[in-house]
Amino acid sequence: MRLRRGWTTGACAAAATKAALQRLWGGDFPREVIITLPRGETPRFAVTHTRAEAAWAEAGVLKDAGDDPDVTHGALIVAHVAASNDGVVFRAGEGVGVVTKHGLPIPPGEPAINPVPRQMIRKVIGECASVYGRETDVSVTVSIPGGAELARKTWNPRLGIEGGLSILGTTGIVRPFSCAAWIASIHRGIDVARASGLDHVAGCTGSTSERAVQAFHGLSDHAMIDMGDFAGGMLKYLRTHPVRRLSVGGGIGKITKLAQGAMDLHSSRSQVDFERLAMEFGSPAAASAGTASHAADIIGPEMTRRIGQMAWERVSHTLGGAGIEVDVIVVDRAGEILARSR
Repeated sequence: MRLRRGWTTGACAAAATKAALQRLWGGDFPREVIITLPRGETPRFAVTHTRAEAAWAEAGVLKDAGDDPDVTHGALIVAHVAASNDGVVFRAGEGVGVVTKHGLPIPPGEPAINPVPRQMIRKVIGECASVYGRETDVSVTVSIPGGAELARKTWNPRLGIEGGLSILGTTGIVRPFSCAAWIASIHRGIDVARASGLDHVAGCTGSTSERAVQAFHGLSDHAMIDMGDFAGGMLKYLRTHPVRRLSVGGGIGKITKLAQGAMDLHSSRSQVDFERLAMEFGSPAAASAGTASHAADIIGPEMTRRIGQMAWERVSHTLGGAGIEVDVIVVDRAGEILARSR
């Protein structure tokens, strides 16, 4: 079945801006607006929220992420427009964050409205100004009611974006289950860590290993890179954007896949090779194991130690000559450290 695509918060903010300007300059709110995305698509957005007075207007559209499990799906994206004395000015309203750290595409102190959404908003301002014979001196305040709560489920607090969500998107389109979006977030996390002067970062496969590694090394939240299943995406970026130290953490299953050479650790894209484990550890019974944890029960503690060392070798090889000091930490389901290789 083909998955339904959706629209980014940036596209929604641009559509809301257009609807608000039509009221401010034209006198009436439209029921829907059409905008042109960076690659030429022309989606239609229903206007679901309107408010206005003589000097300002605001409109909102509901974020539709299609079939992507996006935390902002169904959120109301609101644009409040008013006259400005200094060209186009962007402001963060309720639920939209403010950048506080270097390393992101927007400098500290600015609302977390990324470059392409800013371009889309400027484009609709220019189009409306041309239609209504106005100057493009407009203040745009973007809000997402409830966005501060939603932001706790995202990477924003770790990236140094405080107070809410980011207005994102490079194409205006949300493509379901986007691996590229996750990897891009990994890259931005590394950029922020480097720009903050951190010399030790950690990438983990999940929340349990992340808590264990963070506590073991005493790392700050900003040092924790949300690697998830995308070990290759993190390691290849660190190879050209190095830090002094890297810790990699995970459970026995995903660390075994990493040790066996997988760079994408998702269950649908890589599997533990149990026959290989059986041969390497001289334990024929391990070939019929159902999970890596089961194999470790059969083989014994030596498997966990050796797998950690093999994963360390794989990580170090992938990082090439980047000069990064590496350790790999294997944890159990309760978050207890089973092995550490360095």
